[in-house]
Amino acid sequence: MTPWEMAAVLAAGTGAGAVNAVVGSGTLITFPVLLAAGLPPVTATVSNGLGLVPGSITAAVGYREELRGQGRRVLLLGTGAVLGGLAGAVLLLTLPASAFERIVPVLVGLALVLVACQPWIAKRVRRRRESGRPVRRDGGPLLFTGLTLASVYGGYFSAAQGVIYVSLMGMLLDETLQRLNAVKNVLAAVVNTVAALLFVFFADFDWTAVVLIAAGSALGGLVGARTGRRFSPAVLRTLIVSVGTVALVHLILH
Repeated sequence: MTPWEMAAVLAAGTGAGAVNAVVGSGTLITFPVLLAAGLPPVTATVSNGLGLVPGSITAAVGYREELRGQGRRVLLLGTGAVLGGLAGAVLLLTLPASAFERIVPVLVGLALVLVACQPWIAKRVRRRRESGRPVRRDGGPLLFTGLTLASVYGGYFSAAQGVIYVSLMGMLLDETLQRLNAVKNVLAAVVNTVAALLFVFFADFDWTAVVLIAAGSALGGLVGARTGRRFSPAVLRTLIVSVGTVALVHLILH
């Protein structure tokens, strides 16, 4: 990488760490930057997954106050995250690169739709709560299954993984958004860590990209966790959708 490319990757990692702490979808910032730096799609995904682990951990630590009283819930849903993240990482390592290159544009497009529709999803969640429909404390088998499947997606390609987590939990748990966001950060950390353990031993990655994203995401995770409540959701969505659209166009053209 050139010095300018290294600076861009570091900045992207910082932005991704902050965005992941608040809403998720930070991969839509780092992934196109890694592609622009010349990394193949699968190598970019693996390097990105490894690099984002520190950011996931610092974000989870930053939300520790909101995690109080949710230990049992985190343990239960974290089990599904381990299983799903492991399955997703195995799929990434076993499927041919050509399959990944065909699938990823679809996943990026899906992620962009989810991010853009987040206000509508949040409105539906509020209506469900206001309707007085009963909700289970742990969300029941439906939430466990849904989050496990979302973790498979996260282990394979993590863009908008956090949006899916918060949407599912918001519909099935009677909790504030900040407490759900705290759980989301823990689940993302679990999935990223499980996938990273496989990638270190069985996948090709770029150490320079990993170190730069790791340093940036660790800082971004702390900043995002501390100041996330002040960010404008509209600005974040616009940034994520804009960068993600660039990534989608790049993938389609190449």
